Amino acid sequence: MRHFDVQIIGGAVLHDGSIAEMKTGEGKTLVSTLAAYLNALSGEGVHVVTVNDYLAQRDAEWMGRVHRFLGLSVGLIQRGMTPEQRRSNYGCDITYTNNSELGFDYLRDNLSASRDQLVMRWPKPFHFAILDEVDSVLIDEGRNPLLISGEASKEAARYPVAARVAELLTRVLHYKVELKDNSVELTEEGIVLAEMALETNDLWDENDPWARFVLNALKAKEFYRRDVQYMVRNGKALIINELTGRVEEKRRWSEGIHQAVEAKEGLKIQADSVVVAQITYQSLFKLYPKLSGMTGTAKTEEKEFLKMFQMPVIEVPTNMSNIRQDLPIQAFATARGKWEYVRAEIEYMFKLGRPVLVGTTSVENSEYLSDLLRETNIPHNVLNARPKYAAREAEIVAQAGRKNAITLSTNMAGRGTDIILGGNPKMLAKEILEDSLLSFLTQNVPDVDIDSGTSKKVLSKVNVGPSSLGLLAKTAILSKYVSKSESKSWTYDEARNMISESIEMSQSMESTELQKLIDEQTEIYPLGPSIALAYLSVLKDCESHCSNEGLEVKSLGGLHVIGTSLHESRRIDNQLRGRAGRQGDPGSTRFMVSLQDEMFQKFNFDTEWAIKLISRITNDEDIPIEGNAIVKQLMSLQINAEKYFFGIRKSLVEFDEVLEVQRKHVYDLRQLVLTGDSDGCSEHIFQYMQAVTAEIIFKNVDPTKHPSSWNLGKLLREFNGISGKISNDSFAGVTEEQMLQSLTQIDVLSSTDVYEFHLPNLPEPPNSFRGIRMKSSSLKRWLTICSDDSIKDGKFRSTVNLLCKYLGDFLIASYLDIIQESGYDSAYVKEIEREVLVKTLDCFWRDHLVNMNRLNSAVNVRSFGHRNPLEEYKIDGCRFFISMLSATRRVTVESLLRYWSSPMES
Repeated sequence: MRHFDVQIIGGAVLHDGSIAEMKTGEGKTLVSTLAAYLNALSGEGVHVVTVNDYLAQRDAEWMGRVHRFLGLSVGLIQRGMTPEQRRSNYGCDITYTNNSELGFDYLRDNLSASRDQLVMRWPKPFHFAILDEVDSVLIDEGRNPLLISGEASKEAARYPVAARVAELLTRVLHYKVELKDNSVELTEEGIVLAEMALETNDLWDENDPWARFVLNALKAKEFYRRDVQYMVRNGKALIINELTGRVEEKRRWSEGIHQAVEAKEGLKIQADSVVVAQITYQSLFKLYPKLSGMTGTAKTEEKEFLKMFQMPVIEVPTNMSNIRQDLPIQAFATARGKWEYVRAEIEYMFKLGRPVLVGTTSVENSEYLSDLLRETNIPHNVLNARPKYAAREAEIVAQAGRKNAITLSTNMAGRGTDIILGGNPKMLAKEILEDSLLSFLTQNVPDVDIDSGTSKKVLSKVNVGPSSLGLLAKTAILSKYVSKSESKSWTYDEARNMISESIEMSQSMESTELQKLIDEQTEIYPLGPSIALAYLSVLKDCESHCSNEGLEVKSLGGLHVIGTSLHESRRIDNQLRGRAGRQGDPGSTRFMVSLQDEMFQKFNFDTEWAIKLISRITNDEDIPIEGNAIVKQLMSLQINAEKYFFGIRKSLVEFDEVLEVQRKHVYDLRQLVLTGDSDGCSEHIFQYMQAVTAEIIFKNVDPTKHPSSWNLGKLLREFNGISGKISNDSFAGVTEEQMLQSLTQIDVLSSTDVYEFHLPNLPEPPNSFRGIRMKSSSLKRWLTICSDDSIKDGKFRSTVNLLCKYLGDFLIASYLDIIQESGYDSAYVKEIEREVLVKTLDCFWRDHLVNMNRLNSAVNVRSFGHRNPLEEYKIDGCRFFISMLSATRRVTVESLLRYWSSPMES
């Protein structure tokens, strides 16, 4: 492969930290090698991020050869890998991964208990990333935070009860629905009925909160439909990604929605969990000093990328001019009329022999259309989230450009396989190889339930030449022989992997080299090179066949794409359109919409106006109308929908920025403790002890007033409460009067020996500040105390500073003495300090996340009092965070002092 000139422009755009908009089929995968290689030369690691495991693996194998040839190492992150595998792959110069694996690895690293458990490159895990399908990751999935959950709460039994109550309530009378933002509001009648059914006096009672469960059950009833938002498999409700049409097995809806769906379907309720770590994709990718992306459709969202990520969208011209014909949108009054016209258009194209790709928005719609086509005996392939189809995804897409091929697919975003007119020769050759050899290599070929409407029987058979047939037969006999003579049996997956590895070998070696490899091992006829040789021969036949069929399909007009509804974003519709007319091929597209589509109801579109217009033109509701007036209305509706969702995302990002700053502080501190040296960890402990002492002091003193007005008794009690057994008897006996007398005797000018300082007539701190390191630590603390701007100045500020220094020294020096007396070696001491610090921080951060999520849910109510919810969230969030850090410091100090007072008991 050689880069086209336009691909080199694309590479430059990526290196510049911008978004390259390149149309479907323009070779984005090859473009990424340019910027990835260049930025990997610094040795700090480059991440190429795709939207799923299949694409990450494909790109790592396909493009990895380029990087390895140029002397760089290539890593791949896949689901199910061990921490050791992940660590070595993140250590490579270029790492291919998908967005969710990357996000979860980052969160898991920030939950790990020790340095050995980290898998990313700490302390700098992020350097440069190239995001494939950047709009899909940062905009479509940007709203869903990645969550890691901890221990379950005990409320699972409430969901089935709430589901039964939701069944009793009727729409309009008992509750109102807002489709636009998926919200439900109970009416007075609804509240009364729900309270009667649940035998409670108050749905919103804090001690017995039923309201959340009832509202979630109503949302599950109204907005979450089987085979649209989710599907049920093996007793589980699995989410269907509305943008890619794929099942997401590991994902669950948060805030009790998933449990409500499980209750609605009568499935086993998996208890609600407490969030222990969370991050949105926007926050995750902002951590990269340099970020770039590529997609076929981003220009419509350019403002959002500029505003939120400072990434301009640069349109890269196509290698060959686009000759695709976009036919006008057709609007129907009823859904029935729309589906009949879709079926008729498919039938017309099928008779012409043109391949057709139909985009639907849900599993339900794709199967409804499949039933319609089956009635008229039109052979077709279905591609949706059902496992029997999803497993054959690449194979179905490879066939979608062949003559007479009809493919019904849920959304095509991020499918990653080009639809080549005449068929994809590499995929076809692999299919022929598997059909010929799998039955010889393995006994357990799965009985795949393939749709009876498959178009395979209509597609012309690839004629394999005699030399290829001979090689296939020879390889089949050899497979049987190896299997019998060596008593070797492969599972179906192992056999498929072996064929894939042989194909990989064939792509890096010529047929003469393979033959030489076989000839050198005459006694042991090697299986891998034989399969590779057979593949090369079959591939030539497939290339010839696909080339001829491709010319025929082009002469018929190329691929015809039908969209069966408009999306909330023009970008998603453009992704579907982009499947036709790749690399200068002919093609056409047509969108058909009905006024009963969900989007029109969601955005309260004036369907009355449109129906009047249709009835003025024709009496038949099933007849479509075309024209500028209706197209203009539909476009303005889409633009309004885009603005509405942009507003939601902007608000989410602004709210998340508050947590983003806090998360960065906590995670940076955590990594510093885990990966820093042991002295650094001890330094943190000393800072914590000084900070806790300062907090106790400033709670009880006022620098503007004389020490006689200070609350010294409470100060001493609190300080002794913190230090416990560790403060020796001499200090425990200090009285309020002694302290006051000492403070009034201080001569500031003569008392500034930082190391030997103590208050007059009070016990001296143990002499622990020996050696250069301890002296510099003590000096740093003294400078920090003196330059603390957060404390208001007053006549007695210097007295307060000296009190802070004295009590801080006393606590730290006593701590160091008691550690020395315990007799443990320094490595063990540092390990205990590290563990206590990390565990305390984790515990309080977890509680803080719960509090911030509750605050986020509750703060919108304050808008009724004419207060800005975002400002309120920032103020309260900051207050929560400061108190969380204070509690962390205090509990860390208390735990360590308690531990070293009696290490054997602890």
